[in-house]
Amino acid sequence: MYEYKIKEYTADAKKQKEYWDTAIGLQQVDGLKPSMYLYELSEQHINGELSLQKVSEKLTEYYKGTPSKEQAETMECDLVSERIVELLSDGTISLKPTALKSIHRYLFDGLYDFAGRFRQYNIAKEEPILQGDSVKYANYYEIQDILDYDFAMEKQQQYSKMDQNQIIKRLSEFTSSIWQVHPFGEGNTRTTAVFMELYLNSIGFHINNDMFKECSKYYRNALVRSNYANYAKGIEVDFRFLSRFYSNLLFDTHYELDNDIFFT
Repeated sequence: MYEYKIKEYTADAKKQKEYWDTAIGLQQVDGLKPSMYLYELSEQHINGELSLQKVSEKLTEYYKGTPSKEQAETMECDLVSERIVELLSDGTISLKPTALKSIHRYLFDGLYDFAGRFRQYNIAKEEPILQGDSVKYANYYEIQDILDYDFAMEKQQQYSKMDQNQIIKRLSEFTSSIWQVHPFGEGNTRTTAVFMELYLNSIGFHINNDMFKECSKYYRNALVRSNYANYAKGIEVDFRFLSRFYSNLLFDTHYELDNDIFFT
C-alpha cells in the first residue's frame, strides 16, 4: 500500500539555479536590484550548503530594523526573490483566482500591508511605451467577477488537442486578461509571472527559465501592448509581442525580444 510522504524541495542544483535566475530576473519589472548578500546566499543554497529555510532566516535577520527607502527596495528584491524560489521549488498551484491571492500574500507578506488582498480602489499607471498613457485596468468592483470568468474559461481548455499556434494564442490571451485585471495595488506582474510558470509546469509544459531571467521587462511591456488601444491614434491591441515571448518560452523558438521595438 502506498503512503503519503512529506514533499521536499528539489535538490537539483541546475534547477535551483534556474529558479534563482528567474526570481531575481523578475524583479527587473519594478527596477529592483538584489544585494550582494543575496547572491552569496543563493550560491550557498545552489551548492547545497544552505536550505531555503536557512536563507530566509538569514535574510530576515539581515534586514532587521527600519530600512531607508533605498534599503527597502533592496530588501523587497531579496525577500521576494527567495520566496519566488520557494514557490517554484514546491511547484504546487490550483487553477482558481484564490491562487493569485495566495501567491501575492506569500511574496509580499510584511512588505505590503495589502498583501493577498484585492484592491478597493481604481488605478492607473503612466507607461513610457505608451508615451505616458495608461492601460485601462479593471474597476475594483469587477475584479472578482472578471477573474472568476477568466479562470472558468481556462478550465475548459484542452491543450492536448491544440497545435503550437493555438496554444500560444490561448496562453497569451489568458495571461493578458488576468494581468489586465491588476487585482493588487502593487506586485501584479511578478504575481502573474509566478502563477503562469507554476500553472504551465503543472500541466506538463517545459519552461525555458532563461526567458524570465533575461526578458522580464519585455514580458511586462508585451502585456501592456496586449491591453492597450487608442483608435483615435490608429493604435490597436497587439498580441504579437506576448505571443513571441510564449513561443520562445515553450517551444524553443528564437524571436528577438528587444524592448526598443516598443518605442518605434
